[in-house]
Amino acid sequence: MSTTLSIAAKSYPHTAFLAEPGFSVEGHPVELAAADPIYKAFAPMVRELRYDFSELAIATYLQAREAGAPIALLPVVLSGDFHHHSLTRWPGSAEISPADLAGRRVAVRAYSQTTGLWVRGILHEEFGVDAKEVTWVTTEEPHVASYVEPPNVERTTGKVLDVLERGDVVAAVLGPPALDGAQGPLVPIIPNWREAEEAWGARHKTVPINHVLTVRRDLLEAEPRTVSALYQAFGDRIEARKAAETEPGPRVRALRFGVTDELVAGLQIAIDYALQQNVIRTPVTVAELLDDFTRHLGELA
Repeated sequence: MSTTLSIAAKSYPHTAFLAEPGFSVEGHPVELAAADPIYKAFAPMVRELRYDFSELAIATYLQAREAGAPIALLPVVLSGDFHHHSLTRWPGSAEISPADLAGRRVAVRAYSQTTGLWVRGILHEEFGVDAKEVTWVTTEEPHVASYVEPPNVERTTGKVLDVLERGDVVAAVLGPPALDGAQGPLVPIIPNWREAEEAWGARHKTVPINHVLTVRRDLLEAEPRTVSALYQAFGDRIEARKAAETEPGPRVRALRFGVTDELVAGLQIAIDYALQQNVIRTPVTVAELLDDFTRHLGELA
């Protein structure tokens, strides 16, 4: 009997094929991990190598690589979005401009959360606010156990929405699930955020990467054809989804397959922002991130 492949991935239109009855990869049956929300799979992957393949936040992957975790990045972007709208305040709270966040307290689920990485990069790039000038109030620890948070990071209790509602912070970084659960619409702090997002995208020629596909390095080295087959299956679904959209929004435009200019640009900016914010502390190149893929799948992909 063939070895079952364990895969941790959120249910998107472009990942639904993983749950199809009888789906297998090079004769290997597939077992989907029960991780909801998907970020609950990240710590088990980077700490224990619990899965053969795992969706992983790009910030978590960068930290795991720096910590020496034997996990390889595949050039597949499973989710992404612009994030100017992710910096919010509670309805009815005092107005505050992005530039005024220096010296203030801002909530984020974890300092190493990828949405926070992009928001802090935007604050620095567009409003001159350095990450170290803000106190980041967090509710969760990093996925990578060995990561040491900067001194201006605090831990508190409850959920980020609770912290924001009770006024412990003036703003919060929140992704779509939390925003959808808010009592009334939260107020984006960045003015004209839709236009600002598209301007960022035009300037950088990409859409921010949130989650990528990763694989245990030992599996990649031992069974490159199996890894290549699953990689191609993801690619087929991603390309089909993008082709079906006549006017794709940023979440669809963010999806990537293969080493494209947009992927390289997104990885490079993530590296730059991560170094700037002490999310990682060791410089790395995009080529180094893709080295495992290039060496083992370059000719097969």
